[in-house]
Amino acid sequence: MTETPRRVAVGLVIGVLTAVLLGLAGVAVFSATVPRATSANPLHEARFYVDPASSAALAARRDPSFGPIGREPAAIWLTPEAHGASEVGGYVGGIVDAARRGGEWPVFVVYGIPHRDCQAQESAGGTADDAAYRDWLRAIARSLTAQTLVVVEPDALALTAECHDRSARVAQLRDAVGLLAPTGAVVYLDAGHSGWLDPALMAGLLRDAGVDRVRGFASNVSNFETTAAERRYDEAISAALGGAHYVIDTSRNGNGPAPDQAWCNPPGRGLGDPPRVVEDRTHLDATLWVKNPGESDGACNGGPAAGRWWPDGARALIAGGD
Repeated sequence: MTETPRRVAVGLVIGVLTAVLLGLAGVAVFSATVPRATSANPLHEARFYVDPASSAALAARRDPSFGPIGREPAAIWLTPEAHGASEVGGYVGGIVDAARRGGEWPVFVVYGIPHRDCQAQESAGGTADDAAYRDWLRAIARSLTAQTLVVVEPDALALTAECHDRSARVAQLRDAVGLLAPTGAVVYLDAGHSGWLDPALMAGLLRDAGVDRVRGFASNVSNFETTAAERRYDEAISAALGGAHYVIDTSRNGNGPAPDQAWCNPPGRGLGDPPRVVEDRTHLDATLWVKNPGESDGACNGGPAAGRWWPDGARALIAGGD
């Protein structure tokens, strides 16, 4: 906001200082829009952890041509099918300790909400019920530290309309927030992607799920929307939430989405920008590889079961869809 110019009959020094500060007439001053103040990025100078046991890292050790994927940090997905409540804490703790020794941050995805994917999609599953979910989350929470990043339940909010379970799903996510937020980990609730729900609707879902208690939200997880499209979508959500911060999954968005918006192993896709912390005074905290590129979306378009390493798919991503 520009102040109305006025003349002040004072000494030269005071006049110049006042001119600079208040924009007096006869003194040239620069006028610019000051960016809205944002909280310090908790990921400042973070280096993300490359899991040596990831499918891409293992493949790259066998075949160096997979190096463009295997060398980059990607998220570590936590599911009750792979690591139940009795063992997930030890699994997470081991990764956290290994990352700490290297001065790095692990990125985890919590993916175990009851009735995940409405029990009908390629990634159907999750814990048996709400009580089991809370037990599983508690085991994870005990091993998290302030130098960990957690993405919470991809697709859970975006699927509420299709699953007809908004109130139950929101309550489950509020439980997750209540257990994960006190750990000090940097937590982001999943917000679907720019080709799915209206940003105002998603902002309401995030608000109801307790996004105000964590760092913010994540978008484009396991999807292909361009980073530019996601930033527009995410900034609209952020504005509706009063300035919430976000991260974007860029693992496979180098060529944008498939022409038919297919989500299950669509051909012609490419790797996106590598994971990095963003410090440009916007609400974007980082680009991440949340989906592990090279792992299948499901038994479709020639791929194996969801989450399995798929060499042909990995090579296609590295080649940029050529």
